Amino acid sequence: DVQLVESGGGSVPAGGSVRLSCAASGYMYDTYCMGWFRQVPGKEHEGVATIDSGGSTKYAGSVRGRFTCSSKKTISNSKANYTLTLQMNSLKPEDTAMYYCAADVFDRGLSAEYMYWGQGTQVTVS
Repeated sequence: DVQLVESGGGSVPAGGSVRLSCAASGYMYDTYCMGWFRQVPGKEHEGVATIDSGGSTKYAGSVRGRFTCSSKKTISNSKANYTLTLQMNSLKPEDTAMYYCAADVFDRGLSAEYMYWGQGTQVTVS
């Protein structure tokens, strides 16, 4: 199994910045796709940004140019761990949502069909 733990959410004024992190541990294949999704009450998960093991990224149109998704691999005790980061700049009130980290062996793009999910971290822009 893969464990995902998000951190870095909070409240920020419009125009501000927030950096989210997601620590991925457990059994990760050499090829994978990880991404950030967000959800507001009463709505489906919305794909925000994804990155695959080759470093290729995809962004939702609403965040392109403002958000940057990156990943870093580290080796500890012969195990690979990954940190997924979402740098969010020029935040708008409509970016307010619960943000989730997700991972899968397959590239699911911006669809919410990922196998593994974190618990989420709240971002509030006012």
